Formats: sequence, C-alpha cells, structure tokens
Amino acid sequence: MADGIRGKQFEHFPEDVQKGILLHRFIDTYTDSHDIFRQSTKRLHEKYHHYSGVIVDIVYDHFLAKNWTQYSDEKLETFINRFYNSLHDNYDILTEKTQGLMPYMIERNWLLSYRTVEGIHQILTQMDRRSKNRSKMQFASEELKEFYDEFEQEFTTFFEDLRQQANQKLLTL
Repeated sequence: MADGIRGKQFEHFPEDVQKGILLHRFIDTYTDSHDIFRQSTKRLHEKYHHYSGVIVDIVYDHFLAKNWTQYSDEKLETFINRFYNSLHDNYDILTEKTQGLMPYMIERNWLLSYRTVEGIHQILTQMDRRSKNRSKMQFASEELKEFYDEFEQEFTTFFEDLRQQANQKLLTL
C-alpha cells in the first residue's frame, strides 16, 4: 500500500501506519541504492532494463520466504495469516488499490507462493500482464534458476545489512 501513497498523504493515516509507510520508503530507498542489490539488477538489466529492479525485489522476496526460519521464530504461514487478518481488520483505512488487490492476494495466497520458484514465476507472469507484456518479466524465472546461488548469496548479505539499517531507522520514527 505504501508504494501508492505520495508525498505527505501518509499523514492522513493512524500513527502506526504512518511509521510503516515511512519505514517502507526508507527500505525502498536503501535497497535501490545498495551495492549488492545493484549487482543483482545488473545481471538482468540488459534483458529487462528498468524492470530489473522490480524483478530483483521479487527474487529477494523469494529468498526471504524460502529461508524464513533463519529470520523469524514464527512460522511463515502463521505470519501470513496474521497479515491477511490485519488487512481485513483494517480494511477501512486501506487505499482503494489495496482494497481491490486484497481478495486476489488472499485467494491466491501470493505471499506464501513466493517460497517456490514456480510461485515466483506466477507472480512475475501476473506482473508482466499488468505491463501489457512489455516487461517480459514472466521469463525472469529462467534467470532465477540459472543464477540461483548467486542471487541467494547476494540476498543473504544484503538482508543482514537491511535488517540492521531498518532497526536503526525504527528507533528514529
């Protein structure tokens, strides 16, 4: 939801949501400028151009979901169900776009599907359709398979940095 909230529009949300939006913005900025993330995107840039960052975001989401137990004591399924329940419980404050996507996200269990390469392929295919097939993202799962170990190693190093930086940022919000 935070991606669609521009400028100071975040100030119209409850304080905890404002903090989440600001943290999301920080994470996006930090990620896009991180050397390791950029290394991952360079691997895809020739074929996918400006979509390479979006693809790497999704690829990194795969490794987070796949290796969830390294980062949380809570089961991934439990976390996802709690998140979906939170969407329902806070439906009235969600943006219209988020309200519209929510049923598809939950019905197809997008977040859990990130755990598998096939799930990532389905997500990339859906995103390619939204770009009217201009992005060719549906084919990026081939690069994920080809460079799987490299992407995973890059994610692991990057995510440790990100966790430290996000924890520091949370202290200032």
